[in-house]
Amino acid sequence: MEDKNVVPLTPDFSLVKLASKAAIGAASVMVLAKFYAWFQTGSLSLQASLVDSMLDILASILNFIIIRQAIKPADKEHRFGHGKAEAIGGLVQTAFIAGSAAWLIIDVAHRLFEPQPLSHVVLGNSVMVAATIITGALIVFQRYVVKRTKSLAIKADSVHYETDFLTNIGVLISLNLSVYFGWLWLDVVVGGVIAVYIFVASLKIALSSVDVLMDKELDNETRIAIKKIISCHPRIHGFHDLRTRSSGYHMFVQFHLDLDKNLPLWEAHQIGEEVEQMIIEKFPTAEVIIHHDAYSQPNIN
Repeated sequence: MEDKNVVPLTPDFSLVKLASKAAIGAASVMVLAKFYAWFQTGSLSLQASLVDSMLDILASILNFIIIRQAIKPADKEHRFGHGKAEAIGGLVQTAFIAGSAAWLIIDVAHRLFEPQPLSHVVLGNSVMVAATIITGALIVFQRYVVKRTKSLAIKADSVHYETDFLTNIGVLISLNLSVYFGWLWLDVVVGGVIAVYIFVASLKIALSSVDVLMDKELDNETRIAIKKIISCHPRIHGFHDLRTRSSGYHMFVQFHLDLDKNLPLWEAHQIGEEVEQMIIEKFPTAEVIIHHDAYSQPNIN
């Protein structure tokens, strides 16, 4: 029975581009709205959310540029394609995010000693509710695109907006409690929590990007599925030295196939092509490299 959890679909690059453009548009609207709300309220938690959204728009623009590079087909100088451009972009995003988190933490420490009253809470609430709705809709769309395309760039971008979604909720809570109950310290604490959360999220993106750049093996589920496909061919005696990796939208599979040593060369290659086609049917973005090894039946005498 086919395992639906490990079947990547053929990437729809138009869908990836649309998701990237949608992120830029949503982030632009939220930056303008949050800037005005922060200017009016003076809320530190709203300031943290604003910085998060500013980073989102920078990261989304960077993603759009990277995606255009990553989907380019292989050429003479890049025989394995340009997929790793996504991972490089992920590391660049990490630098932006981690830097902003550090700046926010410094601002939080300053505000702890010099708390400031907040104002225009109704305006702040209106902006944050609207931002939360926009962000939620964008996340749903991005998750759909990631499921369809396995795009690392859109996945990394989605992490930003998931952070933004939680940030918006936190800002709404702290903004109202700070104003109506006089808990000014809560606004500062929420801003600090957001800063730490942003920093942790940046580390996760960095680790995912490094895994791709370092050619980390594919996940166990995918490797097990590949092994089952190879083993089910009736004319092979076994296989060994399975190696896998990913690069952007593509996955690379390499292994040695044990075949009867008396087979003609054309027939051995035909079997290899059959195995290759079976893998590609399951994983359409896979590039398969097979080395054929001669297999001798063990002497039982």
